This record gives sequence, structure tokens and C-alpha cells, in this order.
Amino acid sequence: MAHPSDPSFLVLHGLRLKGFADDGAMSATTGLPVEELGGLLSDLARDELVLHRDGRVTGWALTPAGRARHADMLEEEMEQSSARDKVETAYRRFLEINRDLLTICTDWQLRQAGSVSLPNDHSDAAYDSSVIGRLAEVDASVGPICEDLASVLERYGRYRDRLYTALDKVRSGAHEWFTRPMIDSYHTVWFEFHEDLLVTLAIERHREGEA
Repeated sequence: MAHPSDPSFLVLHGLRLKGFADDGAMSATTGLPVEELGGLLSDLARDELVLHRDGRVTGWALTPAGRARHADMLEEEMEQSSARDKVETAYRRFLEINRDLLTICTDWQLRQAGSVSLPNDHSDAAYDSSVIGRLAEVDASVGPICEDLASVLERYGRYRDRLYTALDKVRSGAHEWFTRPMIDSYHTVWFEFHEDLLVTLAIERHREGEA
């Protein structure tokens, strides 16, 4: 049976992954309704674990104390769930297709004209369709990884639906859902999934791949 995460941990974990986020983004990341999030964030703010910033961009972030609490709760979750081996295996499988996804995203944004890379103006429907087809192939490969992770940690279950939702929107012609930041585009969710694996296994992104 998959281990359920404490709602307060889900909030701290979501902010650890995103760095800074508003209520809507946090709801997508955590799977918690906005109404429930409000109470949890208020409680965490009272305990000085998160803070709210207003301005040109409004949202929530972890405090240093919040980062420390998150680290403690993550360690506790990993011990209780006995999920580490499964997450490590899933991470290795993810790395095998991660470069493919990055190449596909580059090919969506740029096209080769001889030896020169030019912005893809999406005027060639056949080219775009071929790139979307390759994205669907990667999605089919990452699906089982998400499902295996969700069998041990419930919080990983949301990635399968979020990735497929973005792919479905791209297929339907909403091409901004391929790589656009600030929305749950395919690349945005993929990057967050990658970060989740790194954070869960305590691997620093800039040292990824080191022996």
C-alpha cells in the first residue's frame, strides 16, 4: 500500500520544489484544494515555516526554518515508507529518458536551417506533428515510472495525470502547453518531477551524474 504524505509536508515539499508559488500552483503541485491549502499555509506561516510575499508577483516561499522542517519530515517519510530503493531505481530509469525529453523540447523551440538554429515559427504542421509524436513516445516511457513510484509514495501519483493532461492539450492544438513556463506545461511538470526525485534522494542538481 502506498504511503500517504502528511498534508503539511505536502505544502512544504511543494514549496521546496517550486521555490515560490501562488495558491493555484501549489494546489496543482500538492493535489490539495485551494480552500484546504489556505488553512495549512496560515498555520505554517504562524509557525514561521513559510512566508507570503506581495508585489508584482505574489505567492509563498519557505523560510530557513521551513526548509529545515521539510528536510526532517522528508527523512521521516522515507524511513516510514521504506521507499528509498524504489525511488532510486525510478530515478535511474528517469535519467535514461530525460535527455530525450530535453532534446525534444529544444526541437520544438528551434529548427535547423543548414548549420543554423532558428526559432520554430510552427508554420510547418508536419514538423510540429513529428515532434509531438516523439513527446508522446517519451510520455509512454515515463508513465510506468510514475506508476511504480505512486505504488510506494502517494504523492508521486499526480505526475502521471499532470504530464498526460499537458500532452493532451498540446495534441489538441494548445501548443503553449509544451514548454511554456509559469503554467503546468509538459516541460514545467517534467522539471518538477525531476526536482522531486533529486530532493527526495538528497542529490544536488549541479552534481547530478557524479559517481
